[in-house]
Amino acid sequence: MRRLPHAHDPGGPLPAAVLFDRDGTLVADVPYNGDPARVAPMPRAREALDAVRAAGIPVGVVTNQSGVARGLLTARQVEDVRLRVEDLLGPFAVWAVCPHGPAEGCGCRKPAPGLVLAACRRLAVPPERTVVTGDIGADMEAARAAGARGVLVPTAATRPEETTAADTTAADLLAAVRLVLDSVPVAASAGETRRHPGTATGEWRSSPAGPVGAPRRRRVAPAAVPRGHPALPTGEPR
Repeated sequence: MRRLPHAHDPGGPLPAAVLFDRDGTLVADVPYNGDPARVAPMPRAREALDAVRAAGIPVGVVTNQSGVARGLLTARQVEDVRLRVEDLLGPFAVWAVCPHGPAEGCGCRKPAPGLVLAACRRLAVPPERTVVTGDIGADMEAARAAGARGVLVPTAATRPEETTAADTTAADLLAAVRLVLDSVPVAASAGETRRHPGTATGEWRSSPAGPVGAPRRRRVAPAAVPRGHPALPTGEPR
């Protein structure tokens, strides 16, 4: 059985941390949302997160929130949305957020690795033992650039080429988490895991590591606006 390097093998160590994109991954993507009442969890999100927490693995959020730079949201609105996410989905050990716009050239905005690296530093875990789960190619590119592993959970916003390029895909968050934890076969009710050429159902595709480099009341990683950030426009690297 070929699996992604650093993925959990029976009897081996679990991942040191699992990081999630926010909009389109944990909660429905509502462009520039500053209203907590509009926060809606993605299917099976709470179940998936609770499974990771039950395994003793810290969970965190890594999210682009360019609405701050665009002047479309206040930090207070973003914080209110973040608090609502935790009300619905439970606590996260770290939130790493990028408030910059796409033209600012920062090192934190995905697909750059800064958010993933910042979250790993705050959690004191090595990136190579960290898994990043997201719904678009920028999430997977950020994971590769940081030396972490990515699992893509495609949505309507995911481009076909992003799905093709992903090392690993899963039908929903629970299917993704089952791959990460390597606990039980992914049930049909959780959706099928995408099979890559040469791999069996449920296996992780083996591939070389991508190039390196190139909290809420909890901890907010350095590349963050004071306490939270807005949702980004559909179609952008979140």
